[in-house]
Amino acid sequence: MNFQQIETKDLMMNPFQKISSEWMLISAKKEDKINTMTASWGMVGHLWGKDVVQVFIRPQRYTKEFVDNSDTFTISFFDGNYKKELGYLGSKSGRDEDKIANVNFHPVEINDAVTFEEASLAIVCKKAYIDEFKEENFLNEADIEKWYPTKDYHTCYIGEIVNVYANK
Repeated sequence: MNFQQIETKDLMMNPFQKISSEWMLISAKKEDKINTMTASWGMVGHLWGKDVVQVFIRPQRYTKEFVDNSDTFTISFFDGNYKKELGYLGSKSGRDEDKIANVNFHPVEINDAVTFEEASLAIVCKKAYIDEFKEENFLNEADIEKWYPTKDYHTCYIGEIVNVYANK
């Protein structure tokens, strides 16, 4: 592992490309266990005078238990060589198998949070705000029909960016 801390202002990435097309892992610890999930929805920005990320997790995802039970979580990005592994991590549950070992990823702790040796970039976040999507707040009924046919609305997490690490 060769993670080096960098400043958020020095991030050189297109969040639209990274999140929606290349995907990211949302990871957290709960007691002595870790779990992760692949996500293609999220945001990076500035709120309340802080650099923040915003991630969204459905209620049935096992990773939600880990994020809910931790003060911190990470979002980790990878180069294009790991798309197959990210697809696997997004389609399997850590409840049923050791999916991290099954893709041969190697967890590492940074700032009392978890990322992976294989990541090119890891952003450590401290939870700052949590809320549930509510049906009555949608302004476009088509979004509910398309994205929530079973009414399993996401929980929204805003995390203050604590540190950013690039894997050199």
